[in-house]
Amino acid sequence: MKKIEQVIGVPKEIDVNCRCVPLTPQTVKSLVAEGYSLIIQTKAGEKAFYPDAFYADAGAKILPDAASVYDQADIIFKIRPPRVNEASGKHELELMKEGATIFAFLTPTQNRQIVEKLVERKLTGFAMELIPRLSRAQSMDALTSLGTVMGYRAAIIASNLLGKFCPLLMTPGGTIQPANVLVIGAGVAGLQAIATCKRLGAKVEAFDTRPAVKEQVESLGARFIEMELPKDIETKYGYAKEASPEFIAKELEVIASRLPRTDIVITAALVYGRKAPCLVTASMVKSMPPGSVLVDLAAEQGGNCELSQPGQTKEEYGVIIYGARDLPSQLPLHTSLLYSRNVVNAYHNLYAAEDDAVDLADEINANALATYKGEIVSELVKKFFLDKGDQS
Repeated sequence: MKKIEQVIGVPKEIDVNCRCVPLTPQTVKSLVAEGYSLIIQTKAGEKAFYPDAFYADAGAKILPDAASVYDQADIIFKIRPPRVNEASGKHELELMKEGATIFAFLTPTQNRQIVEKLVERKLTGFAMELIPRLSRAQSMDALTSLGTVMGYRAAIIASNLLGKFCPLLMTPGGTIQPANVLVIGAGVAGLQAIATCKRLGAKVEAFDTRPAVKEQVESLGARFIEMELPKDIETKYGYAKEASPEFIAKELEVIASRLPRTDIVITAALVYGRKAPCLVTASMVKSMPPGSVLVDLAAEQGGNCELSQPGQTKEEYGVIIYGARDLPSQLPLHTSLLYSRNVVNAYHNLYAAEDDAVDLADEINANALATYKGEIVSELVKKFFLDKGDQS
């Protein structure tokens, strides 16, 4: 494959809570070996334990500020959605060269301003969260990478907050029964939470609106909670759809029946592009045993629990509620490693041709491109942007 003459740039994330970086020194080294030019803003990887010296040794050029990176780069790799830099007063997309490309979690179906700026600046915006879940796209699936981290961390956090053992123990003082865990939502994060809780020795059961995940749940040694499920509860790409009010009412009944005997609840029920469904009400929390723990992975999207707040740990009715916020940044080394592989593979797929032409008929590109040279491509983005207006 002929190398495209493009400069790849990595600015430092301006979100102070984000400790991850979109390219590691390892992936920089591989790109440099392919003949690409890499520019990295100083201290871009510092919070992920990748100092500037590692990037320089890998062949990247270290630049002093974000403006210098945006001014020179044809391709920008980021993690967090671009936003206004309070220090300069300018939006990150406004700093990009006209016609340049950005790979990031762009939130194009939730933030109208981002789409407007992509169009205005004639930018190509590749939304990592819109990559379809196809076999061919697995190596690019950043949502799976982040979900894996979140599920693992949720289980570890819950076990740390719980005032009792997770495994069954036979001691001179008597037998300790294993902790009972309920995982709500068996997507990638939920499945990883199940697997980690099982490794910790807990007794785990799980609930999900998609019957197809039953086999996966049971393969991890957990019990799948049965209930009558709609046939059209997920999209063709495997994401959950929004359920009807009647179905949600039945769902709440099933969940509520288990809470009085549950020590740990991990909620991971998300509907892409929409507010997270509330599946654990205040009255349901009140029914949980004193000292039990609820970790809400959907806290940043409105919360699966009525009482959770992102970034807060609090006690209500004797129950510890942890509102998860940016859990991937709690494991910045491995999160950055996984994401960097995803974003590089997505980049190679987008620019697979011998020149800078992009195959818009490619299913991955057609779904993940919010815009191509300023034109809206993704049908999902068109639906939200053109039909529904501001979703922010």
